[in-house]
Amino acid sequence: MNNQSKKVAIITGAGQGMGKAVALNLASESCNIVINDLNENSGIETANHINSTYDSKAIFVKGNVISKFDIDNTVNSTLDEFGRIDILVNNAGVLKPTKVIDIEEDEWDFVVNINLKGTYMFSRGVLPAMQQNGWGRIVNFSSTAGKNISTVGGAHYTSAKAGILGFTRHLAKEVAEYGITVNSVCPGLIDTEMVQSTISQDLSEKYANSFPIKRLGKPIEVADLVSFLVSDKASYITGASLDINGGDLMI
Repeated sequence: MNNQSKKVAIITGAGQGMGKAVALNLASESCNIVINDLNENSGIETANHINSTYDSKAIFVKGNVISKFDIDNTVNSTLDEFGRIDILVNNAGVLKPTKVIDIEEDEWDFVVNINLKGTYMFSRGVLPAMQQNGWGRIVNFSSTAGKNISTVGGAHYTSAKAGILGFTRHLAKEVAEYGITVNSVCPGLIDTEMVQSTISQDLSEKYANSFPIKRLGKPIEVADLVSFLVSDKASYITGASLDINGGDLMI
């Protein structure tokens, strides 16, 4: 398959963690990849790994998911390089464990903006290209926090992830006529750098032992779910939220 006929995926926050796993997984399935991240070193490293390992092309575009300038630059760079945008994975997020009584207004805005506003802004940014193509897949990263409360994050994180579920449903209804599906994945506690930097190893093991499947999730497991949602096998699924949490939340 030549580069011109391959689907093109933008993944935000793809320098590490679940975003990186998604990028590598889609590259292994012959998608061309655009890595969007604020961390230039890890973003370039991920792109280089894809280019040296898979029969796909990857580029890195540095950018903040709540900057219209950066989003426009990422979209334009993608169209200049590949001529199309087929898939957007809104993975970029931040997590802080602060209790409500201690959350300052600027911290609330930071967490909600990156997680929720960034999802809206990047989705809006890619819609013209997807609508023109008559096909698209958007996958938003919510969390078990969006349906219950966060295991390790604060109320700002929980609120943002709940908002993503509502945004997903609403956008899915608006864009279905253009052949675009919009879905959310709701990971539980996944063994990522963000989780490792937020809680201790002892607490991580304590949580894991409380789950029906007694371990943390793996980034590749979430990436496999995303790969399904962006495939033609999921063409009749839209506005949905899919749990992947080892049975931690059963509803």
